Amino acid sequence: MSDAPIVKLTLDSLRSALQLVGYRVEEVTDPVANVPYLRSATGGLAFDIRPGNRLSDVDESFVDVAFTAVIQVQGELPLDLLNRWNATRRFARLQLSQQFLVFCLDVSVAGGVMPNHLRAQIEIWDRLVQELIGYLRDELRQLSTKNGATQPVVPQAPERETATETSASASIQ
Repeated sequence: MSDAPIVKLTLDSLRSALQLVGYRVEEVTDPVANVPYLRSATGGLAFDIRPGNRLSDVDESFVDVAFTAVIQVQGELPLDLLNRWNATRRFARLQLSQQFLVFCLDVSVAGGVMPNHLRAQIEIWDRLVQELIGYLRDELRQLSTKNGATQPVVPQAPERETATETSASASIQ
């Protein structure tokens, strides 16, 4: 990466920035919207990097992007668990949408940012994903204990798979 300010992103430039940090990245296309985006994983949790607001130029550039991980939930997940996460963490948000837990971080380069800023945002995402995995394991284990269930088994998920957690009232896959 050069030291010139970044004023727009493309999928190629974003892929390069992620690869510089050590991610394996693939380009995929949304089958419904027919829109290309990037996919990667960290800590066994797959996530998408989706372009946001497009610029009017012809090179398919954009000024913001959303890092999003979607985790399937089986059973009931207490909303106070999500609210506690959101109240104690900055930058990324956690929400429940039907049977899916959605973890999202928005990154903007509007107005221009230095390459180190973009790299820092990618590192913040990585750190928050690692914290989320630990947080969910601990919280679901405590929930399971409160409900009188046996300790959940937490298998290690291979890359490109989602983490699995078992609990008396909810499991996350």
